[in-house]
Amino acid sequence: MADAIPILLVEDEPHIAQGLVYNLREEGYQVTHVESGEAALEHLQTEPCGLVVLDLMLPGIDGLEVCRRLRKAGNQVAVLMLTARGEEDDRVAGLSEGADDYLAKPFNLKEFLLRVAGLLRRVDWQSNGNGHNEVHFGPNRIDLDSHLAMTSDGELQLTELEVKMLRLFIDNEGRLLTRGELLQSVWGMQPDTETRTLDNFIVRLRKYFEPDPSSPRYFKTVRGRGYRFFRDEG
Repeated sequence: MADAIPILLVEDEPHIAQGLVYNLREEGYQVTHVESGEAALEHLQTEPCGLVVLDLMLPGIDGLEVCRRLRKAGNQVAVLMLTARGEEDDRVAGLSEGADDYLAKPFNLKEFLLRVAGLLRRVDWQSNGNGHNEVHFGPNRIDLDSHLAMTSDGELQLTELEVKMLRLFIDNEGRLLTRGELLQSVWGMQPDTETRTLDNFIVRLRKYFEPDPSSPRYFKTVRGRGYRFFRDEG
């Protein structure tokens, strides 16, 4: 399990990197540490991993650009972005470039390890997909095995967690999925966790698949409770 999962830590602050490497290894993960975006991209060309813990502020190529290049190249490895300030613009920028989650510095070590564990809690879609590995709604066609989507705007490569959330919505079409249920099922977070990660992911799905994201047809908000998905306009 954990001891078979390699993690790449991209962090240029030695004291932070040293502590994270130590604690991740104590949890049983295999950890490689690099200090720059260039070194991260070079490493990922030849060495697959289960998770990239990626600092936003790096010398040379910053974390946003690393994430952008990974997704453009079709690499869908899970990415946990570390932001120095935790400002909303930083978080949204990281998620818009394909990061799966973010954590603002300074952060609690226990929370960091929980986020890592949640991101690495993968689902074998082919074994547990209940038979619908290709999904159609509106003009959208999504292959949940290859993570490839065809939309009215063209071809799109989805991340692991985007597919995981889509699978959950599709398997529960028409049913209210509460915020807590989504946080727990997709990220492994406690249901009462205060975070904007879920909301930013919904924004991403609407941007990808809705004709008019400001007036969603498929991913409906149930105010104060959660979301519903409708394959046809709900």
